[in-house]
Amino acid sequence: MDIKELRKEIDGINNDMLDLFVRRMKVSEEIAEYKRENGMPVIDRAREREILAAMSEKAGEEMEKYAYYFFSKVMDLSRAHQHEILTGESRVRKQIEDAIARAEEVFPQSGLIACQGVEGSNAQIACDKMFPRGHIMYVKSFKAVFDAVDAGLCKFGILPIENSANGSVRAVYELLRERKYPIVRSTKLYISHELLALPGTDISKIKRVYSHQQAIGQCENFLATLNAEIIPCENTAVAAKMVAESGDSEAAAIANAMCAELYGLDTIKEGIQDNNNNYTRFICITKTPVIYEGSNHISLIASCNNKPGALNDILSKINAHGINMNKLESCPISGKDFEFMFFIELDASVKDPGVIPLLEDLERSCPIFELIGNYAIV
Repeated sequence: MDIKELRKEIDGINNDMLDLFVRRMKVSEEIAEYKRENGMPVIDRAREREILAAMSEKAGEEMEKYAYYFFSKVMDLSRAHQHEILTGESRVRKQIEDAIARAEEVFPQSGLIACQGVEGSNAQIACDKMFPRGHIMYVKSFKAVFDAVDAGLCKFGILPIENSANGSVRAVYELLRERKYPIVRSTKLYISHELLALPGTDISKIKRVYSHQQAIGQCENFLATLNAEIIPCENTAVAAKMVAESGDSEAAAIANAMCAELYGLDTIKEGIQDNNNNYTRFICITKTPVIYEGSNHISLIASCNNKPGALNDILSKINAHGINMNKLESCPISGKDFEFMFFIELDASVKDPGVIPLLEDLERSCPIFELIGNYAIV
């Protein structure tokens, strides 16, 4: 039998399987109605284990594990469909509907925005990109950005969340987990680091280098060539300002080119980052959830039970809806031994078909679940 004949046979089997799948889902709908009338829960683990055991045994030793996986996924879909039928308005659905209703036609171009650092920081550049007519209030820490928004001093806050070379800014993720403030916008900046010092400084004379920990991590190879103490501080622009005001000819800062101009420093060495494909993503947070038009990226926090296959259940649900997941990062749960929650990012909009049912399904099945935002990356 040649390949065309084999594919024709596969097509016939697929059609038969589809007919049977639709028939199974229709029966599942009837079961859902029966469960509603009799006050029964959707999940019946004993019945599911019974089916999986029977199908695995019937498949034979060679196909046992594939049959187990196949019927597991079929039951996942059946369970999700029953939940859609039986469940009333969920918390996450109401959150989404309220957030969409609050949105203006377009994302605002102005406002009072909290940024960590001082003039010349990368957060300021990200802020100017997202808010062309914005007014910035500078604060000293990432926590202070959240505090300013919380207190109503600023409507928005700008924070770095991840770097392409040095990974996530874990402190910001921790604050998002703790405060659960929604993300309403994001942008990506190309980051080029420069070694800045007082005019006339000889690179061989530099004994101290100041910068933010993320920038230090992004320039490790270059820093290894210096015989200098590396001193972390709260922001790259703060480091540049501090060196300029110190009058210390043995000190330098890692910052951007704008800081050299702002603070009267010389560029001793440019492009010192280890990786020239060096981008940092910034997010914009606010206090009240809003979903603006054009939002196509979803961030959420979820946890799963500490048992084999639990994380795979979450990933399978996302995969079943054909949604691309571009981030999955674990974070320990405070007060729990070796239990983790996950920061998940999806390329999707809550207005896409099937996305709200997916989020509702995750909300029902995950011990911890929070939608952090549906927003655009500009």
